[in-house]
Amino acid sequence: MALQSTISTKFLVISDTHNFEFDDSAETSHPLQLPVPTADVLLHCGDLTHCGGVSSFKRALKMLGSIDAELKLIIPGNHDLELDKHYWEAQTDYDGNPEDPEDHLLAVEAMTGPLAKDAGVTYLDEGTHSLTLRSGATFSIYVSPYTPAFCDWAFAYPHHEDRFNTPYQVAPGATSVATNPIPENVDIVMTHGPPKGILDGCAQGNAGCDNILQAIRRVKPMMHCFGHIHEGNGIKVVDWKRATGEAFGEGNAIQNPYPDPFVWKDGHGDRTLAVNAAIMTADNKPENAPWLISLDLPRSL
Repeated sequence: MALQSTISTKFLVISDTHNFEFDDSAETSHPLQLPVPTADVLLHCGDLTHCGGVSSFKRALKMLGSIDAELKLIIPGNHDLELDKHYWEAQTDYDGNPEDPEDHLLAVEAMTGPLAKDAGVTYLDEGTHSLTLRSGATFSIYVSPYTPAFCDWAFAYPHHEDRFNTPYQVAPGATSVATNPIPENVDIVMTHGPPKGILDGCAQGNAGCDNILQAIRRVKPMMHCFGHIHEGNGIKVVDWKRATGEAFGEGNAIQNPYPDPFVWKDGHGDRTLAVNAAIMTADNKPENAPWLISLDLPRSL
């Protein structure tokens, strides 16, 4: 009997955990609690902490280590301060003295060293990565922790700078600074922030990035997952044949079936599953459930 060309693969997608820790109390009522459904791949879209801190990164690893998944792929977000080397080197304390550069090294060591290995966590740098699961399922994923500049947070870029498209692919008015543009035919994109107009609504309006939207519209991945805008939690099927600046919408009409998976059968084509997986609400309470997404991935040859 011939093997099927695709393999059903479960992705547990979370973001913006902001120092979240599992509570063993019987009174716990938030949706992210143990036992978490087993997944093939855990994707964390950034903001592991409130404001960085090496001890906070270590606690985040302990939390992630409690989740059962073969692969645990992690990126930082704008709140994970010490992990951004250039940001951290520019910071000063209350007395105007430079922050200790060793804190950056300690944070990276925590996220890439023995503690991360014990937790099963793989910390991904910006760019494209190809992975194969024990089942034989294979996929490519592009990741980036960067978001448009807002106040004084880490992993920020000016709004006119485009990290995601080459000079031949940028929208009018944008300037490409991309050293790792999102490639064609990538299966999954994981960024910390959303694209403009897709699950990005907040009190300040649509806070997503025009340049990410330009890239996602160009690439049309199977799934684009992100967080950053807590109010935008949800999923949306984006039909690129129909989508316009106004057609992306604000709402999430798809009920989260967690702990059961949401099954997404579309491969590369004209539709992308957008997932805002922030577990924190606008007032920073862990009241949003994770998203368990089932994708059909190609079998490795």
